[in-house]
Amino acid sequence: MYSLLDSPLPVPYDVAVQSLALPICGVSVRAGFPSPADDFVVERLDIMQLLVVHPQATYFWRVKGDSMRDAGIEDGSIIAVDKAVRPKHGLIVVAIVDGECTVKYLYQRAGRIKLRAANPTYPDIIPRDSQTIDVWGVVRGCVKIFPTS
Repeated sequence: MYSLLDSPLPVPYDVAVQSLALPICGVSVRAGFPSPADDFVVERLDIMQLLVVHPQATYFWRVKGDSMRDAGIEDGSIIAVDKAVRPKHGLIVVAIVDGECTVKYLYQRAGRIKLRAANPTYPDIIPRDSQTIDVWGVVRGCVKIFPTS
């Protein structure tokens, strides 16, 4: 069995796993103004239902690097990638370039394709004549874990 923390490979979604329904508040939380949110619990949120549309085509990857930080995907984030979603211009994708996996925005215009980072210090990836970009899947969501100590 793969461990999400240890495996360099994508981890497939396990449809046999029970859902995890957590309480979700019916109001938005303000950053800076405290609210008695417990008074507004109205439904349960299943994280997997939110992230997984096509269970047999969904994989989880741990991200390394900061090329997508301005899109909210930071080093150590876990992304849900769906291979069944058709990649199109403007979506965040996992692509294979020269045998290496990368996560970037897909740019497709006028028959041209390139991959764009969400960090201005990284250049666009534009395929050379002998090079191909294979889009592996589309990123559906991102989970960030914040330090608690």
